[in-house]
Amino acid sequence: MDNSKTIETVNNIFTEYLKENRYRRTPERYAILNAIYSINGNFEICDLLQMLEKEKFRVSRATVYNTITLLINANLVIHHQFGSTSKYERCYGSEKGHMICTKCGKVTEINNINIKETITANIKKFHLTHYSLYLYGICNKCHQAMKRRKTRMNKNKGQ
Repeated sequence: MDNSKTIETVNNIFTEYLKENRYRRTPERYAILNAIYSINGNFEICDLLQMLEKEKFRVSRATVYNTITLLINANLVIHHQFGSTSKYERCYGSEKGHMICTKCGKVTEINNINIKETITANIKKFHLTHYSLYLYGICNKCHQAMKRRKTRMNKNKGQ
């Protein structure tokens, strides 16, 4: 699905969500939604605020947080907690995973994984809207550093 079609679809989903829950349909909310769907990957609130400011769209931090909450409830945005860092990501039409290094905290996205069939094959009476996969381990850079440290320690023991 191309990005303009995706943005049109998520705008329609958001409109329905706002109508059903009797929230106002404001230009600020749609500007935030459209900005989020123009970002590839994870983002922090400060990134989103800077992006909106660059586009000369002034919006308060409170409005951004309130709108993010609405978008999470509408299943259009997902909240990630990577260690002490809060990140957000669009989730409509996106199925991906994340590899998180437990040493340095580096987060790497895994795209084009299709495990939805595996997940849903064993689930009855549940309608999956989206998923997020987290893999925890040690990135190659940290692993190599650990190996070098271990080698040095072994050499020092032998002396």
